[in-house]
Amino acid sequence: MNHATVKNDYFWMAKAIQLAQKGRFTTSPNPRVGCVIVDENNQLLGQGYHVQAGTPHAEVHALRQASNARSNGAKGATAYVTLEPCSHFGRTPPCANALIEAQVARVVVAMTDPNPNVCGNGINMLQTAGIEVVSDVMAAEAAALNSGFTKRMLTGKPFVRVKLGISLDGKIALQNGVSQWITGPEARRDVQRYRAQSCAVLTGSGTVAADNPSLLVREQEAKFENYPLERIRQPVRIVVDSQSKLNRDFNLFNDGHVTFTATLQAHPDTSVGHYIQVDEKDGKVDLHGLMSALGDKQYNEVWVEAGPGLAGALLQEGLVDELICYQAPKLLGDKGVSMVNLPAFTALNQSISLSLIENRQVGNDIKLIFRPDVGNTCR
Repeated sequence: MNHATVKNDYFWMAKAIQLAQKGRFTTSPNPRVGCVIVDENNQLLGQGYHVQAGTPHAEVHALRQASNARSNGAKGATAYVTLEPCSHFGRTPPCANALIEAQVARVVVAMTDPNPNVCGNGINMLQTAGIEVVSDVMAAEAAALNSGFTKRMLTGKPFVRVKLGISLDGKIALQNGVSQWITGPEARRDVQRYRAQSCAVLTGSGTVAADNPSLLVREQEAKFENYPLERIRQPVRIVVDSQSKLNRDFNLFNDGHVTFTATLQAHPDTSVGHYIQVDEKDGKVDLHGLMSALGDKQYNEVWVEAGPGLAGALLQEGLVDELICYQAPKLLGDKGVSMVNLPAFTALNQSISLSLIENRQVGNDIKLIFRPDVGNTCR
């Protein structure tokens, strides 16, 4: 493969990844995918991205544009796809078949499908049909688009992000519980967009009882640009309430959007409540079992807005993939509420180690993204 071809492959794949990002808020539970089709002279014929589950995939949108662009459509062209074209019938036909029928000459794939039952099948179909396939072009960038989908396919559990709004001295509230607002409007807007891209928002019964939150996406605060649907796709809310002590009068049980209560007790779903029964661990909901149950519900990404108890428990159990802290230039004092509850460590090697992967200013606050070091828990 010559230098010009490699350069073109990276150029057009970058365009496809930009397209895939447009589906960031709406494709759940499907992955975010973009596709670009280029003719033999390296001219754009068609492009598209997957918008919503049950609607045409990225390849279909791009092929339709190519058909409108010239009489022989995508015949002899190169298709750039951020994820291996699907090879199975779901709510839509296989995209690998569509590319074969369009008689494309070449398909460039960023990453293979992480589903072990599907991985490589789409590529094999294309190659069997005589189509040249190039893979692993900008694979890391494509994988970053679908960390939740990939984790669920490989482990059966969603990708979990824990969000904390903290002061400079690591507090999330004053001693009296007041916490609105520690961080500024820019940080809160960033939070709204994380909610919007998540399949579910997880919280604890203590947070619900203290704050009566909605945990829905607030469109005016999120300030979306070019949102692809008429209505905002709202995440499901999950409340961990081991003993089912919360009454049904709180906002998130009465706003017309879905909320599940994760509990140890069996409950029938009713008009005012949906339930997930989870096994017990130390008198509380087994968080590993809960994450498996959320994976079974096809939730790719779970966003956690909770108090120090649940946040600390998730960290202790090794269930946090990213810890996102918005740190405000405020000092709340030593009597304030600490950001997480953890055991009383007696040695530094018992602590939870984190790796900083992003550090940037958001308004007047600092956004810090950490990933817990693999295999480190304090159980």
